[in-house]
Amino acid sequence: MDNNSFNNNGQDVNTFRDYWNLIRLNLLPIILISITGLLVAVIYAVNAPNIYKSTTVLKIAKPSGSILEGSLMPEFQDFGSDRFIANEIEILKSYKLREIVANALIDTFKISGDKKSFSLIIEKPDDKNGPLNVLKTNSIVGVLGGSVSIDQKRGLDIVEISVESESPKEAGLIANLYASAYKELNLAHNRTQLTAIKNFLAQQREEKLKELATVEETLLAYQEQKGIVQLPEQARTLIAQVSDFEAKMNATKIDLTITERTLKEYKAELDKQDPDIKDYIESFATEPYIKNLQAQIADLMTQKDRAMSTNTNTQRKNELLKDYDNKIEELKSKLNNQLSVYRAGILSSSPAEIKDLTRKVLEEEVKYQALSASYRKLNEIVDDYDRRLNKLPTSTIDLARLQREQSSYEKLFTQVEERYQQAIINEQSVPGNVLMVDEGLVPNSPSKPNRLMIVLVGLVMGIGMGVGFAFVRNHFDNTIKTPEDIQKKNINILAWIPKIEGIDPANKEFEFIVSKKPDASASEAYRALRTRIKFSKIDKDSLKVILITSPTSQEGKTTTSVNLAGSFAQANFKTLILDADLRKPRIHSVFGHKRFPGFTDYFFGQTSFEDILRTTEVNNLYYVSAGTIPPNPSEILGSSQMEGFLQKLKNNFDYVVIDSPPLIAVTDSEILAQVVDGTILVVSSNYTEIDLLEKSVEVLNRDNSSFLGVLLNNFSYRSGYSSYYKYYYYYSSPTNGSKKSRMKV
Repeated sequence: MDNNSFNNNGQDVNTFRDYWNLIRLNLLPIILISITGLLVAVIYAVNAPNIYKSTTVLKIAKPSGSILEGSLMPEFQDFGSDRFIANEIEILKSYKLREIVANALIDTFKISGDKKSFSLIIEKPDDKNGPLNVLKTNSIVGVLGGSVSIDQKRGLDIVEISVESESPKEAGLIANLYASAYKELNLAHNRTQLTAIKNFLAQQREEKLKELATVEETLLAYQEQKGIVQLPEQARTLIAQVSDFEAKMNATKIDLTITERTLKEYKAELDKQDPDIKDYIESFATEPYIKNLQAQIADLMTQKDRAMSTNTNTQRKNELLKDYDNKIEELKSKLNNQLSVYRAGILSSSPAEIKDLTRKVLEEEVKYQALSASYRKLNEIVDDYDRRLNKLPTSTIDLARLQREQSSYEKLFTQVEERYQQAIINEQSVPGNVLMVDEGLVPNSPSKPNRLMIVLVGLVMGIGMGVGFAFVRNHFDNTIKTPEDIQKKNINILAWIPKIEGIDPANKEFEFIVSKKPDASASEAYRALRTRIKFSKIDKDSLKVILITSPTSQEGKTTTSVNLAGSFAQANFKTLILDADLRKPRIHSVFGHKRFPGFTDYFFGQTSFEDILRTTEVNNLYYVSAGTIPPNPSEILGSSQMEGFLQKLKNNFDYVVIDSPPLIAVTDSEILAQVVDGTILVVSSNYTEIDLLEKSVEVLNRDNSSFLGVLLNNFSYRSGYSSYYKYYYYYSSPTNGSKKSRMKV
């Protein structure tokens, strides 16, 4: 009879059959919830607008080296390509870029002749035929954040910009505008430093041009005032030489200024992230050995320039220049070797996210120190030439100085002009590091919604929610469902009565089922209950008065009383049903008679015993109704008269079945339980709470009352958790042509 499984700890374990029966028990709500989920999914799938998707594919390459600056160490390697792409994706998602795209969309909308081809950026008009107005920039920026997705293809430098819109043209337009805006922003960023250099050189160009014009005017005025004076050959040679070196010195000063500004920007950025590395690079670049090598290189280069400035073109001069080149290359090799050692140490200890910035600072620091050394050497040469010019005759010094200034400024302006033009070319030649692989096309078919998938997901979710509802409902349901629920509480269960199926519950005539339908499974269950009661005590004669009660109302105690008494009568036992429910008596209605007179009327001497004793259509079955309802039922039931009355009934009948009020509501049943031979507690499946069952059993076990056990009423064989279903057929199926069925207990 016990079909539960147990684990090693003695705890019950539900089997697959238990879960299946739980689903069968809640089949109707599961079906309703599933249908609801399906209907919601169908409605959504039908009404969901078509969404079109356009994708632009970009290839973003990490710059191998900055062409914006003259790198002294091009052998530096790239670091953190994945991090670089991740940074670029964040730029693509930035508010600034979306704002640029939003403004471009607004301009496009204003000049577009087909404003109905827009969906995301327009205000939804109340009137379908009303004018279409574009959203404000801030609103479009927010819309783009939700409609544009940017993803990197795994392991590649490929980034996809995907746009979803109800308008296919708008999706393609936004995808391409997004890519174009990013390319322009990226190009402007890559050209930032070259643009700054170009602007600085343009400023220097204007200044040097004005200075040259001023010097030329001064020279011309001097010549007109003094007359044309022809300088001697020695003076002209010195002027030519000093003007060359002075022009180189001034050009070096310009390069030094540019490098200093660039280095300052890099250092400020590096100082925010890691000031220790910045200080270390500064100390390294100014190390005596490095500075000495750079000073030697600068000295040899100036000596070479002085040798080249001589007018002689002999074999000795060529050999001397070659010797200078060899010495310079040797010193540069030593410098590069030393730089490689320091560079490896610095970059290996730098965090990955600032390696590139560290490299740039190191390059600019070394470059700055080299230019400083060259500038100092050139300045020394110019000072030396100045001293030599001052030794010229007094009559030629003023003219020599003016011609020297004119020549120096002319050569300096020429160099600045050349560098300015080169900066323009460099700026325009920077292509950026973004390549558009595929443009965003206007899609021909929608990418979503997948209506079939939506319907399937809705159906699956509906079924899942329905099954979940069944399990949640079962978890929080504290009512008794199966005999095992009672057995787990160590409470004796006498029998279980199935639901009376196929009979209208409103028809009171069929409440007496053992008489009206003796071959029903419920009738067999009542006969099983009768058998168990008979053998519940060794001394059968000591069990004649049986009290039927329940924790609360509507649990079937009256039906149980009638059918149990009927089953005793059918077994040829003279049986009486006593309606002791003086609150809401109901026995008389089952048999279709009046409540008067009853046993309370007999108590008060208003009628005789023969008048209250009534017969039924079942042989050997009698009943006594409650009679007039008194104001003090508990006192009557607990009186000595009641004990005497019960003794009289025991003397005249084989069995007396007493129907009593609910146990929890009033004390009537608790009082009667002390004077009867046995008490049966009726509980209803899926109705009686387990807490009330335990409390009722606790009350009945007090004061040594004769508690026989529990009867589970309205138990469904078809939907129980265990395999009781086989019993249903065993109870209800006729055997060997007999309409009467047996019950296995």
